Amino acid sequence: MGLWNFVKTAGRKLMGGDEVPTAAVLEKEVADLGLDTKGAEIKVEGDKVVVSGGGMSQEEREKVILAVGNVEGVSSVEADTSDEPVFHTVVNGDTLWAIAEKTLGNGSKYNAIFEANRPMLGHPDKIYPGQVLRIPAEA
Repeated sequence: MGLWNFVKTAGRKLMGGDEVPTAAVLEKEVADLGLDTKGAEIKVEGDKVVVSGGGMSQEEREKVILAVGNVEGVSSVEADTSDEPVFHTVVNGDTLWAIAEKTLGNGSKYNAIFEANRPMLGHPDKIYPGQVLRIPAEA
C-alpha cells in the first residue's frame, strides 16, 4: 500500500466546516466524476481515506486517489498501486505549462497533464495551490 499526502484545507468542499467527508460522500463524488471504482472499497479513517480492492487499471486507481484526495478535509490517501504514481502538488504561481517543464522537460506537453487529470480538471487554467495532479508516465 502506498500513502499520498494532500493539503487538508485545499480542495473541493463537499461538507460544511472542518468536517471530514464520509465514505458515502466520497463514493458519490467519484461516481459524479464518472469514474468507475470497479468494486473498490472506500473507507475513511480519521482524515485518511483508504481505497482497497477493485479491478481498476493503474490509471483508474490514480484518478480515484486524486478524486478523493483533492477534497477538503482529506489529508492522505492509502491505496494499492501496481506502479509508483507520479503526482505534483500545485504551488502558488504554477501553470500546467510550468509543471510540464518541471516534470516532463517540455512545457508544450502541458496538455498531456491536463488529459491525465480529466475529468477532475475541466479547463487547463483552472488549477489551484494545494491541488495534487497526476503526471502521466508517457507524454
